[in-house]
Amino acid sequence: MPLLHVVLSVVLYWIALGLIGLAVRLERGAHARLFFPLSALGAVVLAGAGFVGLGAWPEALVLPLGLPDLPFHLRLDPLSAFFLLLLGAAAAGVSLFSAGYFEHGGGGDIRLMCLQYHVFLASMVMVLLADDAYLFMVAWESMALASYFLVTTDHRVAEIRSAGFLYLVVAHIGAIAILLAFGVLQLGQWNYTFAAMRDNALTPFWAAVAFLLALIGFGAKAGFLPLHVWLPEAHPAAPSPVSALMSGVMLKTAVYGLLRVTLDLLEGHTWWWGVAALGVGLVTAFYGVAFAAVQTDMKRLLAYSSIENIGIVLAGLGLALTFHAYDMELLAALALVATLYHCLNHALFKSLLFLATGSVMHATRHRSLGKLGGLIRRMPWVAALALVGTLAIAGLPPLNGFVSEWMLFQAFLLTPGLPNSYLNMFIPVAAAALALAVALAGYVMVKFYGIVFLGLPREESLESAHDAGPYERAGLIWLALWCVLLGVTPVYVVQLMDPLTHGLVGGALGESVQRSGWLFLTPVAPERASYAPLVFLLVIVGVVLLTFLIVRRLYHGRVRRAPAWDCGFAGLNARMQDSAEGYGQPIKQIFEPFFRLERHHPSPFDAQPRYFSRIDDRLWYWLYLPVVRLAERVSSLIAVLQHGRIALYLIYSFATLLLLLVLIRWIGAA
Repeated sequence: MPLLHVVLSVVLYWIALGLIGLAVRLERGAHARLFFPLSALGAVVLAGAGFVGLGAWPEALVLPLGLPDLPFHLRLDPLSAFFLLLLGAAAAGVSLFSAGYFEHGGGGDIRLMCLQYHVFLASMVMVLLADDAYLFMVAWESMALASYFLVTTDHRVAEIRSAGFLYLVVAHIGAIAILLAFGVLQLGQWNYTFAAMRDNALTPFWAAVAFLLALIGFGAKAGFLPLHVWLPEAHPAAPSPVSALMSGVMLKTAVYGLLRVTLDLLEGHTWWWGVAALGVGLVTAFYGVAFAAVQTDMKRLLAYSSIENIGIVLAGLGLALTFHAYDMELLAALALVATLYHCLNHALFKSLLFLATGSVMHATRHRSLGKLGGLIRRMPWVAALALVGTLAIAGLPPLNGFVSEWMLFQAFLLTPGLPNSYLNMFIPVAAAALALAVALAGYVMVKFYGIVFLGLPREESLESAHDAGPYERAGLIWLALWCVLLGVTPVYVVQLMDPLTHGLVGGALGESVQRSGWLFLTPVAPERASYAPLVFLLVIVGVVLLTFLIVRRLYHGRVRRAPAWDCGFAGLNARMQDSAEGYGQPIKQIFEPFFRLERHHPSPFDAQPRYFSRIDDRLWYWLYLPVVRLAERVSSLIAVLQHGRIALYLIYSFATLLLLLVLIRWIGAA
């Protein structure tokens, strides 16, 4: 059976699950336990098809659907196969987790949510398979609408409705830019297929226009600055499994679209395309991590962290475009592999962390960091698995986050070979900015994990917190295992990407990686740099075991438990721990120009002193609010014309007709 048919079968399977789930009437828990594990089964099949498709020949298919003379064209090639693998691997864990999460609540009508959830998954697959502009836009809009309804699951809350509306507005702004980009790609012809766009030779000007429109359009969905404002609002509003899918997978469909347009459909790349993408990516990464560091809400912190990681992905793509413009195929392949590897890594560890926050919210009814703490004792499973995601996103070896970031830095270190003196001056500064963003990301994750799981409980209600159920644990374990597996087997992953990178940038790393064997990752040459993740893991495990054995042998029988020394003061309590605000205070001071701060400092004479601090995004007030106010003013002016009287409307029509007649006569006379 062709792989493309297998993938289409999964799409039909998911749509059928959604429709059947909408039709049947079961108790909420039974419904969740039945349909979401079945959804995970389809995701595993999809991941397997994507894995096989990485090394297979492209497959194409024309469906007898769509409009007359406008059928749907499908294509499965290594690029779409890679993102299908990403989607399937992440969706399997999220769906397993959802069976336990939605069993006891977490949303509205479970039947309606089941339909929206599976339509969302199916539409993302169709985005990856689309081989013409028509089907791509249909699938893209279906994905946006399905995710909008999932975000606004709890639509009775005004803030959630507002967040959903903002997301929908930005999504449609991006969709318009994507549609215009496709229009430019088919200039001079009426064929709307991607194959025709590949053969259409655009002038340098129109190629640049198409690139910029694609960057804006896909950037709106991915969260590139300054189109990021919807992301920290929509993620906290959505149920945690939906947040995991949106951050882990949906953002990557935007990256896929940008890769498809820039490296597949467009020709004649110039170096400034890469510099533009690199610059936007670095600003996005730094902006996202700075705001993540000062958040006090778990889900908003992770949302801003997604902005940071998507900025890293765009920076890697910019570097790949720069190398590709100068025909440096091997280095372009290195930067592209690092970019794709980070896409896959982020899909897994960010989904893991969003699901862990969902378990914490279910167990405690809190998402504010200031009301959590000490949960490692009450939720040991969640704490242990969240630690894997935390270490991975912080970029610590031997987990997967380190591999992609290490390879990206290797690509930056090789940029002095570029035949452009200005780039040789700019890119080291960009590498330093990226290093700062990555270091701050580690700082943010220390804050996240330490505040939530370590220390003492900050609320008495936390004493009744419970650990995750079996389905939730299964989903978390699935994602954590992927984080470990991708961290210790990078050589195989890089070799799997050879057909993909060769098709997009004309270079591949497989030959250079194979020279050092499966134990060492050498992206370019052993004398440049190498990394042995399995050796690193074995050393860590060996040191831990040796330390444990030495302590057991030397101190066995001589250990006693006693209260910690409190410096002679017995009044220590949870309020004396470092808080989320305390962790973020240095970032507020250092990067204060980035934030719009509102502070209230109590007076020493206040009977009940309270400290208040609020942080807003300056870009919201500089860019978006003026547009909103202008729209309100225009609407109010238009409303003056609407009096509800038919006589006035007839006068307006008559005046318009007279004006058109005058214009026609004037044009004819001219």
